Amino acid sequence: MPFRLAEIPIEVLLDNFLPLLPVPDLNNLGSTNRFFHNLCNDNTFWKRKIQEDFNFPCNDTARSSGWKFIYRGLRNPRTYVWGESSKGRLGVPKFRKAIIGDAPWPVRLQIGRPGIRIVHLSAAGMSFFAIDSAGDLYAWGTLDGLGFAPPNEGYSAPGKIALQPKRLQLPAPTHAISCGRLHATTLDENMHIWTILSFGRPFRLVTPFLDVSSPQTSPHQVVSGWNFSATLTKTGGVYVWFPWGAQISREIDQQNDMMNQQGQRVDEFEEGVIPCVTWQLHHDPHGLPDLPHLPCLSSGTYSKDIRLVKIAAMEHDIVGLTNQGHVIKFCLHGGELSRWTSWEYLPLFSEPDKIKEHLTCIVPGIQLPDNILITHISAQFSTFVAYSTGSSSVVLMGTRETDTHSRPEIIPSLQNRNVISVVIGDYHYGALTSTGKLLTWGNFSRGALGLGDPARIEPGKPGGYISETQRQSAARHGGPFPPRVTEPTEVRFDHDEKRRRERFCFAATAAGWHMGALAIDLEPDESDEDEETVRMPGGFPPTQETSHDPDDPGPSFPFAIGPPHLSIYRIGFPGRGGIRGWQPPRGRGG
Repeated sequence: MPFRLAEIPIEVLLDNFLPLLPVPDLNNLGSTNRFFHNLCNDNTFWKRKIQEDFNFPCNDTARSSGWKFIYRGLRNPRTYVWGESSKGRLGVPKFRKAIIGDAPWPVRLQIGRPGIRIVHLSAAGMSFFAIDSAGDLYAWGTLDGLGFAPPNEGYSAPGKIALQPKRLQLPAPTHAISCGRLHATTLDENMHIWTILSFGRPFRLVTPFLDVSSPQTSPHQVVSGWNFSATLTKTGGVYVWFPWGAQISREIDQQNDMMNQQGQRVDEFEEGVIPCVTWQLHHDPHGLPDLPHLPCLSSGTYSKDIRLVKIAAMEHDIVGLTNQGHVIKFCLHGGELSRWTSWEYLPLFSEPDKIKEHLTCIVPGIQLPDNILITHISAQFSTFVAYSTGSSSVVLMGTRETDTHSRPEIIPSLQNRNVISVVIGDYHYGALTSTGKLLTWGNFSRGALGLGDPARIEPGKPGGYISETQRQSAARHGGPFPPRVTEPTEVRFDHDEKRRRERFCFAATAAGWHMGALAIDLEPDESDEDEETVRMPGGFPPTQETSHDPDDPGPSFPFAIGPPHLSIYRIGFPGRGGIRGWQPPRGRGG
């Protein structure tokens, strides 16, 4: 009996066969018939492939589809930064200054040598960090610009300015990073946790509570508040440490004194590279209390099954999200352990009926699903956001004052908008949609909204002045700044281009008075047309036509070859979403 490839179980094909094929072969296989077309466009397969090939942090957004489109675009992603330029935070020594503000539009930033693919950005209070597809970590700006940097300490000093992106030479590739105001916390590929208080002397936290010997002691996520770091373990435990607390500060000072006496100054010996001198801090972090009793938010679930799956850090608070959609909050009181109590449950951010009631009051006529499930959270400084995903996504905003009785702030135009990520600065905000649009609102903050020079924006438009008289006066005097933007408005990434160009934003970050984003060209540059196309793992054939719609599964086939009983649907394997069986293009991104 002849053997047919289509008769192999789908799990085997997706998990064992397709990962072995170069991208051109995947494309060729996908063009044979409908069955293999759908199989080779499986969203979970491409999500896993982009993680493995590019070190891409898929868990940073709520994106559920369009992973093949992002994979293709990572051949040449673009990095943009904008907002306040002090302390070298934009990493661009020379750029076209605006009449009002510093850099009020996205400015392209080159990181590392040509060919470096940046897959993640994270903003701190006066600096940025970036991770590339190899797991190398880059930094620029000033980690702690509040103090003085002694000239003889080099990058050992927290106040040392990196005017352009520098690669931090670390023991292992970086898997994830979270930035606070004056520090960063990272997780490397060995699941080791690092705290960065200066670009030159990161230290690894060593403790039996996080020794990766079991799921209970294995970090799943790291976050940074303004003066603390925290990690969520794979079983839902939360541990916190305070780099500026009395005990840790004393050990850090002793270690720095010893390194200085030994002449371990950190300088940039190779252009663009900081040879970090790392060390280990043996310290047991503080464990947060267990979860309080929480109601079941859906039928068929039990309270004993509830656990934390995500955390986010504010100035002095940690926001948590459970696997059933509970949003909770814990106040750290600046590290005063005696004031610690318990997690506070936020029912108006969690319970579907209460969310629906509030939303319909604020946005009459809004179409909502039968069951709303909060699946993502983000936080920074004094604001946090809880949101769901998909075409019926809801976005709920809270503050440090939010308690069990507080109603969420609702921005009508963000509801049902396919929001997949929300980023937060001091007084400005950004929402990224699955269609590649970055929307910003809030204070001008020296250009942090990225909407353009207010002196050149038509009066009455978001980011500009109310009247022509105000615009002209501000243009003559360099201010005052324009009014706050209340309606989320799209950021364009072609301000310095000769013609209008469409770009797809797939990641964003914000902090302080600045912002950054990663974007993909939807139109090739003239110089790109002559480039060698195989510049990524597996490569894409140069003759392949691509759609700009990340959810477009491509051409349809009038017939399918293979056993009629063999369906593309997998039974009993949750998580395989995206493309199952034939579905027409939906006209929106993923």
